[in-house]
Parts: sequence; C-alpha cells; structure tokens
Amino acid sequence: MRQGDTLSKAARNNGVSSRTVKRYVGSALVQDRPSGRIRATKSDRLIRYLQIPGPDGQPRDINVRGSKTASKVAAYKADINRLLRGDRHAMDKWRSRKIAGFELVTDPKVLVAQARKELLPYSLYRSLAGGAA
Repeated sequence: MRQGDTLSKAARNNGVSSRTVKRYVGSALVQDRPSGRIRATKSDRLIRYLQIPGPDGQPRDINVRGSKTASKVAAYKADINRLLRGDRHAMDKWRSRKIAGFELVTDPKVLVAQARKELLPYSLYRSLAGGAA
C-alpha cells in the first residue's frame, strides 16, 4: 500500500481479505475521513520476524519492531547480494553495526562460504555466474 495500491488490491495480492489485513495491521492504516480511502502510514511499529546470517554459519532469527528497522535489514541483505555479485566494498558501511541487538556479519569470506552452502536462502549466489570468491 505504501507504493500506491489500495487496501483491497494489496489484500488480494497477498491472498487474504481486506478484513484480515485490518485485523493484523490496523494500527499501520489510516482513514482521513469516513468513507475515505484507507492508506498506509509512512512507517509503523509492527513486529516482524526476519532472518540474518549468523556468525556460526546458521541463519539467525531476529524480531524487529518497525518498518524502518525492517528496511535496514532489507538493505543489509541487498548489500550481501551485491557482495556475492563481486562488489568487494558492499559490506563496508555495515562493519561494527547492529540490528535488533545483533552484530551483523560483514566478513566476505564467511558470507560467501554461507552462500556456497546455501545457508543464505535469500541470496542470489546460485543464480549468478562469477560473484565474489
């Protein structure tokens, strides 16, 4: 909905009813006037259950609160994919950073090893030729 879809279209795209969306994310929706269009707020404080690479080679489950923190996790994962495509400096901005209290894995050797073992389910490593070695 933050990209412009209506509530009903967003619900339909996710295989649920508008009523179900309102039940689970109602606090992130606003309606300016009665019978007006329902839209998503700019950000929210909903809990999301996400995965990031763990230092031991296994994915780590984390709980993050809010769309802004979830966007940081998505940016971190996108930079992991940039690393796997060969950008050696993709992880520089994440060094010594934490998300939800967990230190982020930024060592290229560790991340490439995890991708080769298919421990990064969201990585594009398998679909790309080349990548970081």
